[in-house]
Amino acid sequence: MSGSPFVDFDRSAWAELRDESGDLPLTADELEELRSLGDPVDLDEVRDVYLPVSRLLDLHVRASAGLLEAYRTFLRQDEERTPFVIGIAGSVSVGKSTTARLLRLLLARWDDHPDVALVTTDGFLYPNAELERRGIMTRKGFPESYDRRALLRFVSDVKAGKPEVPAPVYSHLVYDVLDEQRPVARPDILVLEGLNVLQPAPQTGERASALAVSDLIDFSIYVDAHPADVRRWYIERFLALRETAFRDPASYFRRYAEMDTEAARARAAQLWDEINGPNLRENIAPTRSRAGLVLTKGPDHSVRRIRLRKL
Repeated sequence: MSGSPFVDFDRSAWAELRDESGDLPLTADELEELRSLGDPVDLDEVRDVYLPVSRLLDLHVRASAGLLEAYRTFLRQDEERTPFVIGIAGSVSVGKSTTARLLRLLLARWDDHPDVALVTTDGFLYPNAELERRGIMTRKGFPESYDRRALLRFVSDVKAGKPEVPAPVYSHLVYDVLDEQRPVARPDILVLEGLNVLQPAPQTGERASALAVSDLIDFSIYVDAHPADVRRWYIERFLALRETAFRDPASYFRRYAEMDTEAARARAAQLWDEINGPNLRENIAPTRSRAGLVLTKGPDHSVRRIRLRKL
């Protein structure tokens, strides 16, 4: 596209950018373990799409190390290297969690940065009790349902190079934040995945701020697809969970396990149309243009197009 700040690739052109020097650095079994329910990514897609992405990210990480050396010379100080933060955003059910887990594995197999941590922003949602108190339980996933200050403080502490930064833990089984934390101990790379990682700082109201999480991200990826496809994937995943995780007695969604198929389909469509669809439209999709890389999926969930921001 002439005059665009992005370079566009179809899948075949993008696949030519992968590093051909070695074998595929993961097995079919490893891929099966990390992909999300309903996300049919296969080894061909890893080879064609995600290996070039990991190579691109490796180049950025190496370049940041070189820039640090230049800073040390300029400042005449021995500045310590801090974690390189990669943000991964996109809708519910678009496959961003699989993308995050897959890139974490691939990046850890490059020589210079074996320590790669993954944190999801789900842990920074307000607990259900607090959402109920605020009257926004049905707005879960919208920007106001997150403890934005806690998330910003977490990423700030990581980028400040603190030896250990606690990250809250979220359970999709109980659909709530757990009373536990997981330490993030100065990894080489932090992959931060969530709906809200690319949102700008709010400018009005009590949440107004001069700094956004996106300001602290070194490279960002947006996983994209047509909203009609994402809606269909959401419903299909809901029906599949009805036969699996929803049947766990501890599941928050246990009540949906006994629904007949048509009733479950209708409920999933309602949840999408009233909550997830509007959130995608109003808050998530508008952040796509802020990403450094956009992976666009087709109706079959495979990545068809890639858009890379020019330097």
